[in-house]
Amino acid sequence: MKFSKNTLRLLGLSLLGLTSHYTFATDYPEAIQHWQKEGVSIVSQFDAPNGMQGYTGMYEGVGITLYLLPDKQHVLWGELYDKEGKDLSAVALEKAIYAPMAAKLWERMESSQWIQDGDKNAKQIIYVFMDPNCPYCNEFWQAARPFVDSGKVQLRHIMVGILADDSSAKAAAILTAKSPAEMLKNYEASREKTVLDIPEKIDAKTLSTLESHLQIMDALGASATPAIYYLNKEGRLQQQLGMPDEKQMKVIMGE
Repeated sequence: MKFSKNTLRLLGLSLLGLTSHYTFATDYPEAIQHWQKEGVSIVSQFDAPNGMQGYTGMYEGVGITLYLLPDKQHVLWGELYDKEGKDLSAVALEKAIYAPMAAKLWERMESSQWIQDGDKNAKQIIYVFMDPNCPYCNEFWQAARPFVDSGKVQLRHIMVGILADDSSAKAAAILTAKSPAEMLKNYEASREKTVLDIPEKIDAKTLSTLESHLQIMDALGASATPAIYYLNKEGRLQQQLGMPDEKQMKVIMGE
């Protein structure tokens, strides 16, 4: 997953919580320690070309790379490319920062109160943030039926309420139903025409659940639904915001 700067800032503190033992290390060369004092939190070291020593770090919530020259007196800050145009800095950042962030985000989605839609043993797992008033969420649900019904795909719906005044109440009605999975299925199959048993007041537990789902969306940098997340064949977290086209749909579904 390619993280935007906004997403990186949102996740920066979480990552630093995992790597705080690097932040105040004093065994780095003085030229690197200078940047630590300026607010750079070093995450990892890696070997760089021509005798340079590379460092990945976080600065104001954004992943950065530093390159210490062999004289240990000078530092280059930024991207490094080889003769073929390959971004060597991106490789280092992927390993040290983006991949751990993606894993943490996937874990947060796993621990949310998602609603299962599909075979529990399905190979392709897809998380979908859904608002009950979102027509594109319903369009995605409808388009996903052949893949889900085949047993190869499991959708995990994470309910949120962001589009309308009654979105949270509708989401709560689905989450607190006797069978949330059955209720969601009926609601989406009717193209959101099924009448929900909307509570007069959302109970504290359900309200907390909905708030936590929004926090995960914020961490992912998503502000609209459907927000779709899955792992590609290389195991990297992928993001699709909004209704995917036919080609994108097949990729998301693992085909």
